[in-house]
Amino acid sequence: MKFSKKGFIFSILIILLTAFLMGYRLPFYIYKPGEADALNPIVEVSNGFESEGDMHLVTVRGGQATPIQYAWASFHPHYDIMSMDEVFPEGISQDEYFEAQLQMMENSQEASTVVAYQAAGKDIDIEYKGVYVVSVIEGMPAEGQLKSGDRITKVDDQSIQQSEDLIEYVSSKKAGDTITLTVERGKETLKKQIELAAFEDAGNKVGVGIQLVTDREVEVDPSIEFASGNIGGPSAGLMFSLEIYDQLTEEDLTKGYEIAGTGEISYEGQVGRIGGIDKKVIAADDEGCSIFFAPNENGAENSNYSVAVKTAEEIGTDMKIVPVDTFQDALDYLEKIKPKSE
Repeated sequence: MKFSKKGFIFSILIILLTAFLMGYRLPFYIYKPGEADALNPIVEVSNGFESEGDMHLVTVRGGQATPIQYAWASFHPHYDIMSMDEVFPEGISQDEYFEAQLQMMENSQEASTVVAYQAAGKDIDIEYKGVYVVSVIEGMPAEGQLKSGDRITKVDDQSIQQSEDLIEYVSSKKAGDTITLTVERGKETLKKQIELAAFEDAGNKVGVGIQLVTDREVEVDPSIEFASGNIGGPSAGLMFSLEIYDQLTEEDLTKGYEIAGTGEISYEGQVGRIGGIDKKVIAADDEGCSIFFAPNENGAENSNYSVAVKTAEEIGTDMKIVPVDTFQDALDYLEKIKPKSE
């Protein structure tokens, strides 16, 4: 078969265009429905009880857009297109961002463990060791003073056990005030004097420009292991706590249903708002789940629950959307429903 010069050039142009459309990275990030993964392979309580149904962790998938992905997302109502600057905070690299997401997942697993073990009346011991720095925001007062991995034990000679202690203390100050942080860095103990500044993007709240995580050592009996891989963020907390409780207790909490949901969990069992609720409803429906727990935010307008209900109506699912403000709300709902009939 013979090829003309014109045909050859045309073929090359087609190949180059295809490569551009499929491979060139635009300065945009696309969020879309992810997966609804059963938690049994991810959470394992030693000698835990088994259930007929499953609890599901629901995810949102994201990635930097190519031209063809951008065009595809433009026609899908539950795909979000955002600029890279909106996704990755200024002064924080993508690697630092993803590391922070993994750290939040680890913190979420710890909080859900505390909530579930306490609810199930199992042995649990918590030792507080202060807070440590996950990341430092470029251009803010902590830059050059603090580093990722620093452990903060005191502020102005007051002991710090949880990140909330430091946040509460700083919130009582004003921009321009100076605080002294006692920091453990490796084998050194350092004193860092840092002037507070206002964050325009956070309603002018004052701070030093760091992301924090409380360093707790939690020991439980029976033991527990997590295998969440590269899944990040805090939004699986509620479902983790339900799965752990289900494995700790003899009664089958699932009653044979496929159960999904989302919501950040606090150490006190409060369920907090998360992002991408519409995408998570779609992912759970695609997996065939019957029940979906959504943060109610105490009935606030445009709550996660209200968006979840709207999404469920738009996609025509029979999945039951259940509002929850606490772990106990979800537990009460599951304990009251009848077992699934065969």
